[in-house]
Amino acid sequence: MLCRKLEKTGDSLSILGYGCMRFPTRKGAIDIVKTEEQIRYAISQGVNYFDTAFPYHGGASESVLGKILSKGFRDKVKIATKLPIYMVNTREDMDQFLNIQLSRLQTNRIDYYLLHNINNKATWDKMVSLGVLDFLNAAKRDGRIVNAGFSFHGGKALFKEVVEAYPWDVCQIQYNFLDTDNQAGTEGLKYAADKGLGIIIMEPLRGGKLAGKVPKEVESLWNQSSQKRSAAEWSLRWIWNHPEIHVVLSGMNDDDHIRENIRIASDATPGSFSPEELQLVEKVRDTYRRLMKVGCTGCNYCMPCPAGVNIPQCFERYNNKYLFHQKGKFDYYLWLGGFTSPPAYASLCKQCGKCEKLCPQHIPIRNELANTAREMEGPLMKPILFFSRLGLTLMGKLQRKKKTLS
Repeated sequence: MLCRKLEKTGDSLSILGYGCMRFPTRKGAIDIVKTEEQIRYAISQGVNYFDTAFPYHGGASESVLGKILSKGFRDKVKIATKLPIYMVNTREDMDQFLNIQLSRLQTNRIDYYLLHNINNKATWDKMVSLGVLDFLNAAKRDGRIVNAGFSFHGGKALFKEVVEAYPWDVCQIQYNFLDTDNQAGTEGLKYAADKGLGIIIMEPLRGGKLAGKVPKEVESLWNQSSQKRSAAEWSLRWIWNHPEIHVVLSGMNDDDHIRENIRIASDATPGSFSPEELQLVEKVRDTYRRLMKVGCTGCNYCMPCPAGVNIPQCFERYNNKYLFHQKGKFDYYLWLGGFTSPPAYASLCKQCGKCEKLCPQHIPIRNELANTAREMEGPLMKPILFFSRLGLTLMGKLQRKKKTLS
């Protein structure tokens, strides 16, 4: 496992960080046995940066991580967690949240404590007015936190303002080959690096959209290279090619993915991409931007929807129509039409706008849901769903009747 040293903290951090937002689950809850097995393996392979947050897994992520690390691993790793600024209304709230997190994580210190999801100026100004910078100073003095930082999903101007406002140790930004101009982007990355901040990267695979199954147009481009790599490896190596970046977070919950990521992180050095490889990534970027309709990463920050819309699933199936040239609407009807769970299709949207206030990608969700409904539903959807559900109900009654007669 390669490590990169942070200028301000002096810590040597594994270039692969363990994102704790997507632990494996079983029956709707974190599969603690599997999660512990995977975390133990990652630590044994040199992963030493673990990133969690107050709301991950409905508040269970910190507790599960703390329980696992308390079994002799705490001093082998650095823990990063975050103050849920969207839940903070007073200066006292900040201390209360931090103390709850220390208890959950079963530790007396947070190695990297970040303000979570600064995404607009109003939120930032509110936190400053409430005394968040004084809070960070006080928590550092009394030892509850060691290093301070922030995670960011806003625009470039606000990013620079936040960077200048405090002697931060690290910042966490969304960055991948699709997001070079989005949010902080490459410009923000270089700005923070020039100030000596450690750079932590989230969403390196765009919520998995840049890995696994890829459009045939993208696959054909990757296959042009003499370097045979998976789509995930291309994406991760492209990020680690940047010398300014210290840690790339991966929400790992699959054994094969964990092993692959660790393998890649063993030799992904800065500046290792050839000019031809960089040009190839640019071609792939242009292809994705041409095909993709909505830049949703599936983070679920917009959920739950008061009207019952499964926003990420609607956008995933809308994107898939164009990414993978899927002509049929059966998949959309099956998963969102109410066959196995309550209906969750796009046209249920009541235009309340709650989701847009929470979206880290600043997607105009209401407008895109209208586009999704227009493309994926049509006037025949509701009659088709009605008669399909009626048919299933009648079939169920018939089967029960046969069982009774037999």
